[in-house]
Amino acid sequence: MSTHASLDVVIVTYASRDLIRECLGSLFASPPRIPMNVVVVDNDSPDDTVEVVTSEFPSVNVVARPTNDGFAVANNVALRQSGAEYVLVLNPDTRIEPGTLDHLIGEMAADKTIGVLGCRLLTADGTLDHASKRSFPSPVTAAKYFLMKAAGRTGSDYVRPDIPDDGRADVDAVNGAFMLLRGDAMRGVGLLDEKYWMYGEDLDWCARFLAAGWRVVYDGRVVAHHLKGGSTSGRRPLKLNYHFHRSMLLFYRDHVSRGVVLVDVAVAAGVWARFGASALASAVQRLVRTSARPAT
Repeated sequence: MSTHASLDVVIVTYASRDLIRECLGSLFASPPRIPMNVVVVDNDSPDDTVEVVTSEFPSVNVVARPTNDGFAVANNVALRQSGAEYVLVLNPDTRIEPGTLDHLIGEMAADKTIGVLGCRLLTADGTLDHASKRSFPSPVTAAKYFLMKAAGRTGSDYVRPDIPDDGRADVDAVNGAFMLLRGDAMRGVGLLDEKYWMYGEDLDWCARFLAAGWRVVYDGRVVAHHLKGGSTSGRRPLKLNYHFHRSMLLFYRDHVSRGVVLVDVAVAAGVWARFGASALASAVQRLVRTSARPAT
């Protein structure tokens, strides 16, 4: 990969043929003014994701891994080789808008205190992806967020309702689906923590950037699109649901816990109870769908 005024884009794929085609198409249709290098790391996709990228986007560097060892491991394969001034970690279920990359790179170039920068991410229905601007979850804010979400409401401090969607402000974390990093800062802070198989690694990374003295900034003045769950087929399968809840506990242990045993036990019990409830709800939903199918 290149050094100095350039952008390295790292995208991890798994069974993402159609998504990565659209993602890369939008990326090359709206490239930044500085040189851009794109690396796609495929996590042993069962479809022809690798063949599609190789044949349709010959300038993209493709790393075809023989196993799926998780999101952090795959990203680190490419991030470890990056010497660029700027690095964009991007999900395959994203779409880039014209001008977004130049704006964000310009912001980071003008303010040397910014280590991580995110933009306003819009979901498929045009609403804000709540993870675009976040506070670190505490047991109280996490419980409030999930309870309000279950009731079809929003407003938890976790999703920073005090920041306008089109505003700009320092935050605790932005979304790992679109995360622009200062290359030198990343190399100083270190790569993604590979104990996070999937989910939570972006929160952990932002926490480590902040601890190292770098700012994490949300800039809602520019937009990208995030088809949430697009690369994981919508509702989380049981394995991903497990890792989602496991990552909650990893982050709590690493960055939130104050070592009070009773509190830690209560938090762990609450997280696993939520996992059990969501897994049961998914199983019931599948059963209902199966029962509703007409006989053939």
